[in-house]
Amino acid sequence: MLGVIVFAHGSRDPLWRVPVEAVASRIAQKDSSVGVRCAYLELCEPSLDAACIELLAGGARRIHVLPLFFGMGKHAREDLPELMEELRRKHPEVHFEQLPTAGEDARLTELLAEIALELPG
Repeated sequence: MLGVIVFAHGSRDPLWRVPVEAVASRIAQKDSSVGVRCAYLELCEPSLDAACIELLAGGARRIHVLPLFFGMGKHAREDLPELMEELRRKHPEVHFEQLPTAGEDARLTELLAEIALELPG
């Protein structure tokens, strides 16, 4: 079974999580056979490790981590790869894949350009 973790920075503000959870919800709607969880680097729960454990308990043996970072900053370049390596050490039977950050996907760049150029109303 495939699991997907939508991974974001985190915030103490509960409203900040709404769009992150919307992405996870949309993934689940598109493919109900995929286990989906949100995870956060800091300031809120669950952690990447906790989300992984939930997916493993549900039968996931492949896990894709989708980083919802717009740029390739320190969190995407350094922190997340370290966390991914830790998951691989803890769970060698699982195939983990860190997907490119959301901002690196040309489709998102194109969509943002389209949104910016839309006429109001």
